[in-house]
Amino acid sequence: MGRTVGIRFKTGGKIYDFDCGVFVLQKGDAVIVETEKGLGLGTVARIPVEQDNGDGGGKGEAQLKKVFRKATEEDFEQRNKNKTLEQEAHTYCLQCIRSLGLKMNLFAVEATFDASRLTFFFTADGRVDFRQLVKMLVKQFRARIEMRQVGIRNQAKMCGGLGRCGREFCCSSFMEKFDPVSIRMAKEQGLSLNPTKISGQCGRLMCCLTFENKVYQELKANFPGMGKMVTTKEHSGKVIRLNYLQQTISLRTEDNQEVEVSVDEIIGNKAK
Repeated sequence: MGRTVGIRFKTGGKIYDFDCGVFVLQKGDAVIVETEKGLGLGTVARIPVEQDNGDGGGKGEAQLKKVFRKATEEDFEQRNKNKTLEQEAHTYCLQCIRSLGLKMNLFAVEATFDASRLTFFFTADGRVDFRQLVKMLVKQFRARIEMRQVGIRNQAKMCGGLGRCGREFCCSSFMEKFDPVSIRMAKEQGLSLNPTKISGQCGRLMCCLTFENKVYQELKANFPGMGKMVTTKEHSGKVIRLNYLQQTISLRTEDNQEVEVSVDEIIGNKAK
């Protein structure tokens, strides 16, 4: 029997399981944990729970890294120093990129908690030869350097911002991973297929299209197809418009009148 706690290192980032040990932790507590890259500062995102190792002998549980201790004032000071280092590294790297004429967009730098490793995040249209750049960075900061090329969605998640809805990006506020998004989802929800209206700030299809897609699929199950002839107790006509959320359809009757009826009123020809 062990106690597992969920730790998050970034806002909207993935939650990782750690062995809580004897620590009494509450949601939001800052802790120092053991990671593959050394000690790290994270926040409790899921309170400790008891885990039964079962018949497997605790093999999976034994692999969990441990919570080292609760964070102290010195740890927060170290984090502030790291932020200053990250800003300096970002500025210096941009200067190097310009001097070398590299076609890459540097947008973030992250330092490990002990500042022994610096990771530079960038986007680019293709592969970039950054060997000379790495040499310049190692000489300047005397630390291990990692260059990581990511996609435009990951850039939006890391940088954050406001979407066209006026709220903070879903990817940077609560989404832990990206789900596949397709233009078919926009079609099923009756949205305009204008790319500027269904694309996010990253230029890709908005992630929120996936949130309601399953609901629309369930709502559409009771609807006739566009152009079908349907009959109600009072009307008979051709389907010219569908409103899934209000559960209504608009008909063009034989006398060229447009009427709106509830989908529950249909008594015939509901096949798509």
